Amino acid sequence: MALSQEQYRESGLKLTPQRMAILAYLEGNILHPSAEDVFRAVRRRFPTMSFATVYNTLEMLKKRGKVVELTGDPDKKRFDPNIRPHHHLICTGCRKIVDLKTEFNLTLKAADQAGFQIMGNHIEFTGLCPDCQRKR
Repeated sequence: MALSQEQYRESGLKLTPQRMAILAYLEGNILHPSAEDVFRAVRRRFPTMSFATVYNTLEMLKKRGKVVELTGDPDKKRFDPNIRPHHHLICTGCRKIVDLKTEFNLTLKAADQAGFQIMGNHIEFTGLCPDCQRKR
């Protein structure tokens, strides 16, 4: 993500210590945290911060292309600060999400594109992680 303080200011948003703490938590985070995860982590430093501040900041970052919202967990939104194109492995047991760096050369026939101009893709593989396999 690497959204610097300058870039943050240039985007027209107020630079607050709470927002900077959210950005710091997300920087390099590979756990694909939910808004609740971010809130719990950042609230330790800012006990009076509201969940709405975290949620609104994540939504703002998503709209500006600084985080990606993942769809693999139907119970809660998860966010990925790694905005480079990549794919994911998602455990259907514990909901763990792992980045998959393998590239897939996918093309759709014009007839399958339904008139869309294809600009990218994202693949989510689902299954059971090693921990969940052992538990079964």
